[in-house]
Amino acid sequence: MEEKNGSSEVEIGEKDETKKQSKDLEFLSCMMQPKTADSDPHYIGIRRILLHRKADSGVISRRYDWRCNGKGYVAYRNFISKPRKWENLRTPSLLSSPGNSGRWLPSPSPLSHQFEAESFTSSRDLRSVNQVSSRRASFSSSLSDGDNSYRRGGVEHAYSFVGMHCIFDQCKSSVTVLKFGHMSSDILAYGASDGSLTVCSLLEEPSVLKQLTGHSKDVTDFDFSSNNQYIASSSLDKTIRVWELSRGVCIRVIYGISPQYCIRFHPVNNNFLSAGNANKELTVFNFSTGRIIKKLLFEDEVTSMDHDHTGQIIFCGDGQGTVYSVSMDSHTGSLSRSHRHRTNHKSPVTTVKYRSFSLLASGPVLLTCTQDGNLSFFSVALQIRGYLTLRCSLKLAPRIHRIQASFCPLLSLEKGEYIVAGSEDSNVYFYDLTKPKHTCVNKLQGHRFPVMCVAWNHGENLLASSDFYGVVIVWKRAKTSS
Repeated sequence: MEEKNGSSEVEIGEKDETKKQSKDLEFLSCMMQPKTADSDPHYIGIRRILLHRKADSGVISRRYDWRCNGKGYVAYRNFISKPRKWENLRTPSLLSSPGNSGRWLPSPSPLSHQFEAESFTSSRDLRSVNQVSSRRASFSSSLSDGDNSYRRGGVEHAYSFVGMHCIFDQCKSSVTVLKFGHMSSDILAYGASDGSLTVCSLLEEPSVLKQLTGHSKDVTDFDFSSNNQYIASSSLDKTIRVWELSRGVCIRVIYGISPQYCIRFHPVNNNFLSAGNANKELTVFNFSTGRIIKKLLFEDEVTSMDHDHTGQIIFCGDGQGTVYSVSMDSHTGSLSRSHRHRTNHKSPVTTVKYRSFSLLASGPVLLTCTQDGNLSFFSVALQIRGYLTLRCSLKLAPRIHRIQASFCPLLSLEKGEYIVAGSEDSNVYFYDLTKPKHTCVNKLQGHRFPVMCVAWNHGENLLASSDFYGVVIVWKRAKTSS
């Protein structure tokens, strides 16, 4: 018994020693972080450890919630987005750290100096993190958008399709943007370069419900209100229009002095409407009155944007490839710039998509796409006001048109991180960002012209795509057991 007890005590001692060593190594890695001229190494080390412990607790709670929910990403998204009083919303519910916020941290790239993350308010706090946050993996596809790797490895079963659900071809000009209704699988709307907005139903007999006309130039973006009763649209004709869908009429026109590029309803307080324009401004409007609440000036025209799920952060992309994190007060609508992520790719950002959870980043993530074909995947640290850490990037063929991309459904914890994007070779491509060599896992062929936009419905069993000559195809995904 003494020998057994002695051996068990030795084993326990070894385990404790192992844990101690691992903790020491973790502390050492924090303390050995590269030093800048204005940084305090002790402050940096303590801060990094606290963020790491905070992120660990967040990962554990999210995985527990996921498993208890047990129905895949769609159900998990509904779970964390369940209605709550926005007045009591003070702190973000999802956590991640700007550095080691998950299992996926690629090795340093020799090109990491091309990326720069800056803070508008806390330079001491964040510039010291740049050396770690600039790590990324770069995957390239120099021949074409689809490198035909899916033919060798087989189509990813999670993203196989049974065919076309329906086709809308009554539009005679390029469809520049399309979206499904908020929390809806049956309402689809799309805007075109002739200034029209078309609202469709995808029920038993797909049909066009409303044709909204009023814009004199291209519809650049639009957004549904949370109850799908209204649509707010932006256009190159320098106006923002608010439409009431039940009557199919424009109830408000907001005139600007420059083309309007992007627009979003506040996800919690729909009385706020945010828009980016060619005058380098992000503007918050009062939806009820149309009056301007707040303006924020940037270095270049604001070309795309998206909210986080709390409504407290807006992510904006500009005409020079820079991505900004902007803090927003849900009560007053006031704005303040928090961080920016700049690259050497001086190309307009065409897509900014926020997602509330990713297993690979162990927290919220952001997808951006630029017109020169660069797709970037960021983890988001909500506890420090939307700080972005680049996790990986994918280089596609440069685009002539303003082509957009989107996240794909996350069906289970075992699946990779998939995105879907249109292409100028008239195909829709699916990419797995976790596979550097065989990134393309599937493609859909049906369009005859460049595919401009893609969008998933709420149930994520339908994918809509639109092309340069006005054809909209709704694809039906095959049922899976995962």
